[in-house]
Parts: sequence; C-alpha cells; structure tokens
Amino acid sequence: MNPTLGLGLLLVGLLTVHGLLQPNRPPQSHEDASQAQAGRGRRVAQELARWNTDFGLKLFKKLASHNNGRNIFFSPLSIAMVFSMLCLGAQDSTLAEIRQVFNFRELPEQDVHEGFHYLIQKLNQSSQDLKLRLGNALFIDQRLEPQQKFLKGLKDIYFSDTIPINFQNQQNAEKQINDYVSQKTHGKITNLVRSVNPNTLLLLVNYVYFLGRWLHEFDPKLTKEEDFMANGNKLVKVPMMFRGGMYKMGHDDRLSCTVLEMPYKRNLTAILVLPDKGKLRQVEEAIQVDTMARWKKLTTQRVVDVSLPKFFITGIYDLKKTMAQLGISKVFEEHGDLTKISLYRNLKVGEAVHKAELKVDERGSEAAASSAMETLPMETPIDIRFNRTFLMLIVEDITTTVLFLGKIGNPSGK
Repeated sequence: MNPTLGLGLLLVGLLTVHGLLQPNRPPQSHEDASQAQAGRGRRVAQELARWNTDFGLKLFKKLASHNNGRNIFFSPLSIAMVFSMLCLGAQDSTLAEIRQVFNFRELPEQDVHEGFHYLIQKLNQSSQDLKLRLGNALFIDQRLEPQQKFLKGLKDIYFSDTIPINFQNQQNAEKQINDYVSQKTHGKITNLVRSVNPNTLLLLVNYVYFLGRWLHEFDPKLTKEEDFMANGNKLVKVPMMFRGGMYKMGHDDRLSCTVLEMPYKRNLTAILVLPDKGKLRQVEEAIQVDTMARWKKLTTQRVVDVSLPKFFITGIYDLKKTMAQLGISKVFEEHGDLTKISLYRNLKVGEAVHKAELKVDERGSEAAASSAMETLPMETPIDIRFNRTFLMLIVEDITTTVLFLGKIGNPSGK
C-alpha cells in the first residue's frame, strides 16, 4: 500500500548579470531551547503562519485564474521560506518588494527569521506515524565570493547545507543537485533540474517532505470505482474511499461550501472544502486568511459518512511570471540589489521553480491496519461525497502553518 504523502520543493537560481557535500547537523528539537525562547518562537511563528497563509491564498487565486480548472498543488511555506532567505541578501527596494508581497513587513525583520527558525525546529519530526522534513540547501559556485554574514545567516537561522558546485560543468551540476533533492525527498522528486544555466552562481533549494497516517484510516475493502465530475463537467472514474466516523464538519453559508477536518496523527490536519454545486468560483474568490478562523468556529463533531477519492497529483510552476504579477520583479531584474549576498557580483534570480506532489490513499502506511474502532453516538450520519472539484489544505495544528494548499479538479491527475 502506498503511503499518504505530500511534498514540495522550491528552487531559486541566481545568475551573474554581466555570470564535497558538507551538511550541517540536523536542527535540534525546539525542546532544547529555554521555555521562554520556545514560547516567544511559537508566538512569532503563529503570527508568521497567518501572513504565510494570506500569501498562499493570494497565490492560489492567481494560479486558479490561469489554470482553467486543472489541479493545483503547492507549498506556501516552501515558497515563503526561500524568499525569506533571499531577504538576508537583499536591500532597498528589492527587499521592500519581497517584504510587501509575503507580508513580512507586518513583522520586524528579526521576527520573520526567528519565526522560520522556530518552524524548522518544530516541524521536523520522524516517527512510525509521521515523517515531516523541512530543510534548505545552498549550492554555491566557486566563482562567487559570498558575504560571510549571508552564509552565516543561512546556516544559523535556516540550518542550510552549503554545497560547493561548478555550474559551468552543466551535466555534473544537474546530477549533483538532482541527487541531493532526490535523497532529501526520499526519491519522490527526481530530475527537478533539467537545464542549469552555466552563468548560475548560487542556487537555493527548500524542500518539504510529509508522509503521514490518517488518525482514522479508511478500509481498503470499501474502496470502489465511482464517478467524479472533473473539469469541464467531464465524468471520470476514480477509486472512491469510504469511511463513517466522527469528524469536525460544518457548512459555511457565507461562502456556500462544506468544510470537513480529517486529522492525521501527530498534530496535522487535512481541511477539505467542498463548494456547493455551481459555487466553486465563488469559494475560490472569497476565501481569505480570516475564513479559516471562522471555519474553526462553525465546525463541530458530527457523525459523517465520508467518500473521498484516492489520488496522486503534481504541481510544477515557474514562479517568475506569477511572482511579478503579485509584485516581486526587481529580484529577477538586472537592477535589483542583492549586494548583501556578494559585493563583487551583480546578481539576479534566474529561475524560481516550485514542484509539489500529493498522494492520498486509505491508510497512510501498511502498518496502519491495527487501528481501533470508534464508538459513535446514535444519530443519522451526514453524507459528504467529494465527487466534484474540492480544495484541500494540510495544516500543522499548533502553529496553524499551511504546509500545502491545492485544488483537486481531477483525481486521475489529467
């Protein structure tokens, strides 16, 4: 049985405008810090999570407006973290644009970095029930003379690996990057880089890898082929899972959608949003960061019969054009200011590629077969069938960080 998993990765390459792996130790648990520091870190991370969610929803709306009903899936956290790392090297209007679009201006710059520092420590978990890895890497060309303060910030704040590389040897550079990415994502993302510009001097990578088990697994024996109304009102056959149990759910009359929370083990939750028939565009356009807080208040524990398709979807995006539409342009242009990375090179971001994948099935892992039975109250179950386009968010409960955000318009992945 394949595991339930999600993963995302953002690659940012910096080029000159004119042109042995030594990993850090993994981040130590946040429990090693003092209680006062942990408490402050958590508060800052929660505030940062709110603004990251706001950015993620803006990006989602931009992608939805251009994707003609196709599947959408990405990690707002991954994208925001890489651009936060770029803030360590940006100045003046280049820095201001990034802070504006990602809402970093709502927090002191030190708090932004402290919040991401806390999230890296908090989110990295590994157990039988959950594997969640969040990390960063810097591939740096021998031609670049980087500012030591920039390198120290990446290492101390973002726990970034620093890896020497020769981008002019394109074939070897591509293999080195792809091998690293494949290793960190347990072989789930391969061949991310297909053509490295030989003028690249520095490449930033962020990855998020999530493999989890449902708190209450579906019984594979109940999965059967059913119709799903895909994009363009086209019926497709999909394997539809079924489970009856206690879930938090509610109907948002303002947005015209049903909201269902499906918990994973260990403080992660999938929030599934099923727009009423004909109301998909209304939900896409109206959803905002405060909507999620309102959903928390309107959902209650109910007996629910859930029908949810098994699916595997992939999203890959060249973010340069999209980020420019959202307000970030200077970092991609020759007159941007990234002199805090290197005094001796005029740098710009040559590429910003994001790739994310999500696989959902009944169990999450083969070891999940021993789950306990629920005792349900005697009430008529509410039937929720995800047999048409729906939205999905995967959220870390304590900090309310949105790890992944997507729209499933065709579970067959087409």
